[in-house]
Amino acid sequence: MDASELAELRTMYVFGPAEGSTWGLTYEGIETKLRERKTDTFVRIDEADEGPARGSIMHFGITVGEDELEGMAKLSPEGIAIEDCTAHAAAEFVKWMWGVVPDGSSITFNTEWGLEADLPDALVPHVPRPRLVATFLAHLEATGGLD
Repeated sequence: MDASELAELRTMYVFGPAEGSTWGLTYEGIETKLRERKTDTFVRIDEADEGPARGSIMHFGITVGEDELEGMAKLSPEGIAIEDCTAHAAAEFVKWMWGVVPDGSSITFNTEWGLEADLPDALVPHVPRPRLVATFLAHLEATGGLD
């Protein structure tokens, strides 16, 4: 698979605080940051009483570059995920997340494919967008099975 094909691959990106730490997220705080971007963005909070995702889940829409994406957030375990996302859009989403999580907080990431391949969560480096994209593309390559 060449670099341009890899860059177009879409998967779910899952972001969370570093192990043993917290961001102190609230649904109200996330919604406020979403509405600062786009006042009429889609936001819904559901209670999940069955299946693997117990507790409340916030579902939301967010425009990242040219992509209109859907995401979800949980307070326990704490994290935010963005679905059907390219590495480029994930890098843009992380730039938004830096304004959501407290200053100085670490962000870890994985992807749906990385979780299936038992890859450990990795630290999101606080670097310019091109290097973030490179980090996400390297992760996708490491999941294997892309050929």
